[in-house]
Amino acid sequence: MDDQKLAFFTTIEDQGSVIVKEIPKFDLDLYIQNYQGRTRFERLFHIGRSSVPLCVDALKAAVQEAKAGRDILRYQMAVNSLFQAAPNEPEALLDKAWLEAQAKENRDTTINLQAELQGYKNNLIKESIRMGNEDLGKHFEAIGDLEAAMDSFWKMRPDVSSTEQLVDIGKLLVRVAIERHDWKSVSNHLSKHVNSANDSDPKAKALKTYSRIANGIAALGQERYKEAAFSFVEASSDVAPEVYNQIASPNDVAIYGGLLALATMDRHELQVNLLDNDSFREFLQREPHIRRAITQFVNGRYAACIEILESYRPDYLLDIYLQKHVPKLYADIRTKSIVQYLKPFSCVRLDTMQKAFNGPGPSIEDELSTMIKDGKLNARIDAINKSVMPLSTNSRQQMQSYALQTFENYEKQSLDRIRRMNIMAADLEVKGSRKPGATNDIPLSMAMEDAGGLA
Repeated sequence: MDDQKLAFFTTIEDQGSVIVKEIPKFDLDLYIQNYQGRTRFERLFHIGRSSVPLCVDALKAAVQEAKAGRDILRYQMAVNSLFQAAPNEPEALLDKAWLEAQAKENRDTTINLQAELQGYKNNLIKESIRMGNEDLGKHFEAIGDLEAAMDSFWKMRPDVSSTEQLVDIGKLLVRVAIERHDWKSVSNHLSKHVNSANDSDPKAKALKTYSRIANGIAALGQERYKEAAFSFVEASSDVAPEVYNQIASPNDVAIYGGLLALATMDRHELQVNLLDNDSFREFLQREPHIRRAITQFVNGRYAACIEILESYRPDYLLDIYLQKHVPKLYADIRTKSIVQYLKPFSCVRLDTMQKAFNGPGPSIEDELSTMIKDGKLNARIDAINKSVMPLSTNSRQQMQSYALQTFENYEKQSLDRIRRMNIMAADLEVKGSRKPGATNDIPLSMAMEDAGGLA
């Protein structure tokens, strides 16, 4: 790494951002082709500021992507970052002529669209007012004024004349909210607008898939991992990627759904909801390593599952939505794997677990101790014999005690029924218990004995 790039990433790391030094497995050009709209720049810029090997290529592509659009602030950000990392690149020089011309064009377009909208309002034509607000909102979104875009899209609501128009407004609001990472607004707009569509609509399947993916991204952003997992798993692979490629790709659906499911679902749920799910299995075909990791976990080969995921950690750390959640998700998957690994055994040697989960490196004993203290693992460590003994809550002794207790309860109930039958056969009556201290209380046991004698 040269001095310029080192200084660039040192500054970013000091700001608390994640730096990835390993080379990812994906090809940058093929990766970015899966997306359309403003998310292309976001992903390129994020990779450029996170990946040491792809830094220059991603930032150069981000500069070109910004220059193909109308957002001058994004262009300045990309050029500035590229200049810090590689000042000798031609794209690292600010094109002031383009910048001034684009700024002027943006101002003129804003004035014209606002004048047109005012004219529609004066004429009181609802459909024209709605379309005027939509054009103005899309313009604000394109130039990067997301707050104004959200405001314009929201003003379309009073002028809608059909459910389809209401759904379209919802999708616009959701798209801008995702771009702002305003996860609560995403969920609100989905419930108010998008999910109001009629299931009989031919576009219902496509709309539901868009809604599931958007809700999954929002739930992931709010760390509601299990809800997010089910949202991605419920997406339909029959829907064309063009329906949702402004927010995610089919590969993202497979990765997000697979990782979140591994972190939150048990083996049975993974089998039923992912491997036996025909629709989601089509998504998994695009990311075979995720399918292999899930299969290994379901088959009880937990170390192999973790090994597969670790080899793809650099790729996931470069994703704009996954990056901050990767450490937590990986830790949850590892904890689940260790717990599941210990379940069938009454005692496991620590060196065996070290070989299975850690390989050469720090002792796994400290990790197990932390899990026990946090209540994630019910076990006891034998420091002398260097072993760990799970404390099963469903031991054979407990099962036998439960069976004996059940038999005793059944025997007692049977005797009570026989005594009652004898009382009825003796033509006697058993009244309800009286208040304590009554002088004429007769113990039920005496009555039963008398009845037994009479019988």
